[in-house]
Formats: sequence, structure tokens, C-alpha cells
Amino acid sequence: MVEEDIEQLRQDLSVALDADDSVEVSKILARVGVAETALLLDSLPSQQRDSIWPLIDPAVLGAVLLETQDDVSDAKLRQLEPEQIAAIVETLPDVDDQADIILALPTDKLVKTLHTLDAHKREMLNAVLSYSEDTAGGLMNIDQVSIRADVTLDVVLRYPRIRGALPEHTDLLFVTDRHDHYLGALYLRDLLTNDPEDEVKAIMRTDIRAMHAHMSDTEVAREFENFDLVSAAVVDEEHKLIGRITIDDVVDVIRDEGDHSIMGMAGLSEEEDMFSPVLKTSRRRGIWLGINLLTAFLAAYVIGFFEEILDQVVALAILITIVPSMGGIAGSQTLTIAIRGLALGQLGSSNYRSLIKKEISVGLLNGLIWALVVATLSIIWFKNFNIGAIIAFALVVNLLAGALAGAVIPVVLRQLGVDPAIAGGVVLTTVTDVVGIIAFLGLATLVLG
Repeated sequence: MVEEDIEQLRQDLSVALDADDSVEVSKILARVGVAETALLLDSLPSQQRDSIWPLIDPAVLGAVLLETQDDVSDAKLRQLEPEQIAAIVETLPDVDDQADIILALPTDKLVKTLHTLDAHKREMLNAVLSYSEDTAGGLMNIDQVSIRADVTLDVVLRYPRIRGALPEHTDLLFVTDRHDHYLGALYLRDLLTNDPEDEVKAIMRTDIRAMHAHMSDTEVAREFENFDLVSAAVVDEEHKLIGRITIDDVVDVIRDEGDHSIMGMAGLSEEEDMFSPVLKTSRRRGIWLGINLLTAFLAAYVIGFFEEILDQVVALAILITIVPSMGGIAGSQTLTIAIRGLALGQLGSSNYRSLIKKEISVGLLNGLIWALVVATLSIIWFKNFNIGAIIAFALVVNLLAGALAGAVIPVVLRQLGVDPAIAGGVVLTTVTDVVGIIAFLGLATLVLG
């Protein structure tokens, strides 16, 4: 649906909810799909969500929970009893989706829900739950089709007819030996276009590598992107086939990574609910406001060293915000490039120095250009050549510092085990504020003091 259609749905839904017309709400929900229902829930205040949940078809409730933001689905799951959650899990056809619901539960409710499920379902879920949710094993679905290398294509062609259906997003069949060790894959197009008397080993692809169960979900997404995969095998430590990952799961990973990068720049979680309770939102954001306040006090403390020169030259107080802000912008641009490079695997020890050299060159060039502009305007404004020269020098220094810091900070934070997308902006702001103030007011003290 286009944005205008979604907005019209929201308006229609709000009118029906205000009128307490549950019949009309049910009609609106019935004519939209799972994705649109989830989007509506994400974009409505919590009171209206509470009115909508009971009207959603139980058969699609699990799929809707998977599509909504984590904060929204977690809040709903906390309200449900283990028996109700188990019923929702049963409506989901894929084990990896079932595991996503289970993993979102508190420990006590998770255990109770698992005990509510039948033994076979528990066994299937345990195969996925034994791996971290941000790994290939956590993403995989154990419903895959495997074949032997020494059978003919005619034998393979009979199998789908006997089975009755193939799992969704099946573009290839996995080839294993008698002990389930992964050997390669057979594309369905090759199965259909070759002589039925040919053996699988004659046309199978051995260059399609499997994903190790402990591979991170980010690496999995990168493999899918680099090799244009629709599905891929997952193997354990003994290289035995234990499941498969499909493109729909990878799209979710890519979306989550994008959300994380965008929200992280503001110090927020990608799970943030737009209409979460005020106290909860305030607590989350307050942590980063407190951190930012500490850095602001640090900058103010540095300014305090130059109180005497500021009292003497009013122009410095007027211009003091220009240098830190310009350095902050230049640094944030480099920071974004570096974080993106790390996330995509494009930045490493082999090319790290090249990035630093390039960004320093850009910082120097932009610094010289904008230093000339700012110096000219400052001289015209205050009729003082020294002030123009001081701010020009400080601007060049801080743009260089911002470029260097923007390239170095993400790598250092990652080595320290800190997420650069969340903490990088705060550290960078501190660096550019302090360096900019010292460069500007320090030189002013030497020249004008």
C-alpha cells in the first residue's frame, strides 16, 4: 500500500475506534494483509492498540506479532498466558518464526509455554533455540529438502509429487551423503532442464557453500547479497546439514540493521516503540541525555580556562559556536562512512589507513575552503583581521580533528566491545567540541591576550 492508503486506513480506524464500532474495525482489518495490520499497530497509540488486538484473526496473530516492532509485540506477549502463546506458535508454519516468538518471552513464561507444546514441536524448537538468535542457526528453518548425489534426476522429480509440496522459497535442493554431510546443491531449473537419466552428482553445484550455524546474521546477510542467494544451507561443526535460511529471514536482518544504524545515531534502540509509555521512553532517552550533559560540562569547563580573554573580546563569544559545530558536522559525515564500512565488511585493517588518509585530505580541503569564507565574513563583521585569522586556523584544525576522530572512533569502540552506532556520536561530539574550543580560544589568548 502507498503512504496515502495507510494514512486513510489509520483515519478510518481511528474514527471507528472513537465510535467504539468493533464491527467496522473488524471489516477494516479483514481487508488488509498481515504487514498492513502490523504497520497500523505500530503507528497507533497504545490505547487504540489494546482495542484492536482482540479483533485480529487468531490465525494470523502470530504473523502480525512477527511483523510489529519488538516493543509492541513484547508488550502484547506479556499480557498473554502460556497456553495462548502456545496456540499462536502453532499457527506459524516455520520453526524459525516460532522460535522468534518463544525467544521474546521472559524466562518463566518461556519454560511454561514450551511445556504446553507437544513433544515433537519442542524437539523441533530446541534445534533452533540452541543457537543465538543473531546467528545462522537462530535464523534457520529445519524444513528443508535433501537428496543423495548418486540418484537420477527422475528419482528426484518423483519426490516433490510424493511429498505434495515444497517449502516456501525453495529454489534449490541440498545434496548430502548418507551421513547428512553437505556436498552441494541442485537448482530446480537444472533439475527440470536436464535429462532425467542423469545423476545428481553430474549436474549438482559444489561451489554453493553452506552457512555455519554460528555465523553471525550480519555475515549471512552479506553472503546473500554478494551471491544473490534465495536460500542457503546451514551446517553444524561436523558439516552436517541441519537447516536452511531463506531470503525473507535475511530481509528482516537487513531491515533491523538499517533501523539500528538510524536509531543508534540518536542513542536509541531499533526496538523503540513510537508510542511507548512516557516513563519508559523518558528513562531510555534520559541515560543518553545524562551522558551528553557530562560532555557539555566538559566543554564548558574548557571554556572556563579562557574566561579572561572572552571578557576582553566580545567577538570571540559571538563566534565561539561556529568552530565546534563545523567540526561536528565534518566528523559525523566521516563517522557515518566508517560505521557503514564496518557494518558491510568493507572496512578492515588492510584499507583502514587509506580511509584515514582520504578523510584527512577531505577535512583539510574543506577546512581551507570554509576557513576562507568564515574568515572573510568575520573580518567584514568585526573589522578585525586577527579574529578572522584565528577562526580560520581553528576551523582547519577542528575539521581535521573531526575527520580523524570520525574514522578512528568506530574502530576503537568496536575493539572495546561498544556499539559505534550508539556511542560514536557522543564521543565524536566531545572531541570536536573540546578541540574546537581549545584551538579557537587558545590561539586567541596567544594573539589577543
